Amino acid sequence: MHTVEIVLLVLLLGSLTGIAARYVRAIPLPLIQIALGALMAWPQKGLHIAFDPELFLLLFIPPLLFADGWRIPKREFFALHRPILLLALGLVLFTVLGLGWLIHWLIPGMPLTVAFALAAVVSPTDAVAVSAITRNLGMPEKTMHILEGESLLNDASGLVALKFAIVATLTGLFSWTEVAKEFMWMALGGLGVGALLGWGFAHGRSTITRRLGDVAATQMVLLLALLPFAAYIVGEKIGVSGILAAVAAGITTNFADLERSSYVSERMQTEGTWSLIEASFNGAIFLLLGLQLPSIIGVNLHDAGDQWWMLILYVVLVSSALLLMRWIWLTLGVQGSLARAHHQGKMAERPSHLLNLLTTMAGIRGAVTLAGALSVPMLLNNGQPFPGRNMLIFLATGTILFTLVLGSISLPLILRRLPPPGESPTVREERLARSEACHAAMRGLTLSDEEIHSNTAEWVHMHQEVMGHLTQEYRNRAQLLDDGSGTALSIEAQREAPEVVRQRKLRYVLELELRLRCIHLERDTLYAERQAHRINDESLRHLVSELDMQEIALRKRLTVARRAAAMTDEEARTVEH
Repeated sequence: MHTVEIVLLVLLLGSLTGIAARYVRAIPLPLIQIALGALMAWPQKGLHIAFDPELFLLLFIPPLLFADGWRIPKREFFALHRPILLLALGLVLFTVLGLGWLIHWLIPGMPLTVAFALAAVVSPTDAVAVSAITRNLGMPEKTMHILEGESLLNDASGLVALKFAIVATLTGLFSWTEVAKEFMWMALGGLGVGALLGWGFAHGRSTITRRLGDVAATQMVLLLALLPFAAYIVGEKIGVSGILAAVAAGITTNFADLERSSYVSERMQTEGTWSLIEASFNGAIFLLLGLQLPSIIGVNLHDAGDQWWMLILYVVLVSSALLLMRWIWLTLGVQGSLARAHHQGKMAERPSHLLNLLTTMAGIRGAVTLAGALSVPMLLNNGQPFPGRNMLIFLATGTILFTLVLGSISLPLILRRLPPPGESPTVREERLARSEACHAAMRGLTLSDEEIHSNTAEWVHMHQEVMGHLTQEYRNRAQLLDDGSGTALSIEAQREAPEVVRQRKLRYVLELELRLRCIHLERDTLYAERQAHRINDESLRHLVSELDMQEIALRKRLTVARRAAAMTDEEARTVEH
């Protein structure tokens, strides 16, 4: 099949499996997608595909990492930076060295550099798979934030370590000094390139939209969707980490978004676009794993012959060692930083052996592990086959399946044994932010001296009447946007005296205008709460999304109301009839 056809097919199947997962809630979506891909490819005449690993890495990974950097709560990310860095960098180094030597000892025929490459491939975790398994099961919030931060950074560190291992295999040369220098250059250079591109895009977008407003929203969202590809390509072209460039671009863009509270259309289109990209691309990657699974298993079983059971044993041993090393690192290396974070109020969950076990089992491998394994070149520089490539891909695939299945079984069981949490800190923060927004809206309803003197007494009286009505709504903590039953125009109202009808129309328009003003004040207050770190990015997106939808509905009603208020009596009777 042509590459374009393959991409379109897996995107289609990804959407269909997403729908199917709503009916089969007991099985995590990634497992459904892998199983479907394997069923499609297993028969003799099944779907067998081959694609360029570098194209695969470019097409699927940058937008997913960009979205992770854009969405991750920055407050929690920086507050919990110590345990996150210990997991994302320290654990990756511990895994690459320790597991690499273990794999070389288990499989003497696999060169040490290839064993290091396999250890690097299986070091990145997949927080998306964890989220799919633990949805609605009460996963501790801060623990999930640590897992998201770890996944965001160890994707880059694992793939950078993989690149060094591949280069060492291709050239036969390895120097710790050169590796350290190259790693610093690639890491810092990638972060710098991504931040620079993200800042440049944000500055250009701000300049354009200051003049055009939300008219250019669609074009800005399209450019934003292309930004991770640009960051990745530019980073790779100049010899730094394109993966880290995509991550840094996402984080930088998110910070710039905090200054764009008034661009409703752009914000809603952006949310919808990235939700679509994340769902489609994550599904496509697991489907591609399923499509590759029969050929990966078939090749290795053919090579193993009667020793096929050794392959299964290798998968179990490598996966178990991977999780054991994770548990050891959490217990000995991260426990102290988690305890400090708890005592400082940055983490509500008290560190415990059960929480360590939960975090260990949450070390599921997924999309980036598959992408890294398939990106291993087929040939050495001298034209010889890359040593142990088929075995590397088989063990990486087996590790993905092992950790997915084990996590699907163990995580719900562990979560049931955790003590019931109290009120979520995020829920409490959202409640306080809503309260602050309501108070800001009530403060904004007062009339200034200039407005009183520049308008008629009739307008001032009408304004005060509507203001009292809205203030009472806020005081009662009612819904901001009601169904309009108390003020909507009706045929019966239009049969009243013309002056009464005119007053009703004007009052309705004024009420909608004041409601819009309140929404703007509430939204500005929420952004101020985020900038003061009293709520996180997730809460901001959730609360602002509610206000955006209310504003869109209000604007439509206001347009209709203004048109009705501008009608003459004769036009109104025409509409009535």
